[in-house]
Amino acid sequence: MAEEMSACNIHEGVQDYYGKTVTSTSDIKSDACVAPAKPIPAYISQVLKKVHPDVINRYTGCGIVVPESLGGCRILDLGCGTGRDCYMLSQLVGEKGHVTGIDMTQEQLDVAQTHLDYHMKEFGYKSPNVTFVKGFIEALTEAGLEKGSFDIITSNGVVNLSPDKKRVLAEAYSVLKDGGELYFSDVYSSGRLTEDIRKDKVLWGECLSGALWWKDLLLLAEEVGFSPPRLVTANIITVANKAFQEVLGDFKFVSATYRLFKVPKGDTGPCQVIYNGSITGVEDSFEFDCQYTFKANEAVAVDGEVAAILKCSRFKEDFTCQPAKAPAQPCGVKPKEGIVDPFELALQLKKQGPGSATGGCCSSQSAACCK
Repeated sequence: MAEEMSACNIHEGVQDYYGKTVTSTSDIKSDACVAPAKPIPAYISQVLKKVHPDVINRYTGCGIVVPESLGGCRILDLGCGTGRDCYMLSQLVGEKGHVTGIDMTQEQLDVAQTHLDYHMKEFGYKSPNVTFVKGFIEALTEAGLEKGSFDIITSNGVVNLSPDKKRVLAEAYSVLKDGGELYFSDVYSSGRLTEDIRKDKVLWGECLSGALWWKDLLLLAEEVGFSPPRLVTANIITVANKAFQEVLGDFKFVSATYRLFKVPKGDTGPCQVIYNGSITGVEDSFEFDCQYTFKANEAVAVDGEVAAILKCSRFKEDFTCQPAKAPAQPCGVKPKEGIVDPFELALQLKKQGPGSATGGCCSSQSAACCK
C-alpha cells in the first residue's frame, strides 16, 4: 500500500515529479495530462507557433485554456509550469495587458524564465508583459499577488495536484476583480476517490489520485462565492496502464473545462441577449459554454445566471440585454437546460464525431501539431 501523504508530502511529491521525473511530455505514464481537446481555433494556432519549442515540448496540460476577449487584461495562470500558456496568452492580451504565471516547481520556472527575452522579441514587445512567481496556488496572496487585481485566472490540469481544492478556489476568488473569471481545465473523477487511491504518489503526479469528484466542484465553488460553474467542454480519459487500472478500480475520469465568475448575487432574471460580434476570433459565433452559443446579431434567451455574468463581466460591452419576451412572441423561447455532468457531455461530443472533440495541442505530438 502506498504511504500516507500529507499536504506537505503531496507538494514535495509533485515538485519532484515535475521537476525531475517529467522532463518532457513523453515521460507522462497515463493520458490524463494529454487528453484531447476540441479543435484549436485558427487564431490560437497562430500564436502557439511563436512559442519556443523547449516550452512546448514540456507541456503537460489537459486542454486548451483560452477564454475570449483578452485584450488589455491582467491574467494569472495557476501552475504555469514552463510557461506555454503564459506565452500564448501574452500575445492575446497584447503589450498593454499582463500575464503572471505562478508555480511551485523551480525547475519548471527556470525553463519559463530562460525563454522570456526570446518571446518578447518574437512578439515585438518593448518591455515584458509576462512575470513568473514561485509559490503555491493555495497561497496566492502569500506569494505577493494582490487581492482584486486580476481580470482572469486560467489553469490547465493543475488544481487536481493540490491537496486543498477549496483553498485554491478561495484564493482565486480573492485575487480576482469583481466581474472576473476563473477559466480552467482539469481532471475530474466519477466519484469521491478512496483513501488508498489518494495515497498513491505516482497517481498524484499523473493527475489521477488528486482528481476532484465533479459534483464536489459545484459545491466548493458555491461555498467560496463563485457563480455556478459553467461547463464548456469535456473528454473521457482512458487509463491504459494496467497497474494504474488495478489501483483505480471502477472509477472513471474526465478532462473538463469550466468557467466560474465572481459576480454579484442578485435577482437577475432570464432575459434575451444579442451578441454584437465584437470579440476577436469569434466574431460570427461565440461559444460561451456547452449550453449557450451566441451567433452575431441574433437574440438568444438566457437564464438568470448567464444574464448576470454577461451584465457584470468583461463581456458587458459585447452584448445587448433585453427583457425576456413572452413565449408567444418571436424568439421568446425558454432558456434551454444545460448539461452539468462532464461525463454526459463527453459522451455526447464523442457521438457527434471528430468535428466536435478531436485532438488539439494536448498530446504527445503537441509540438508537431502546433507548427
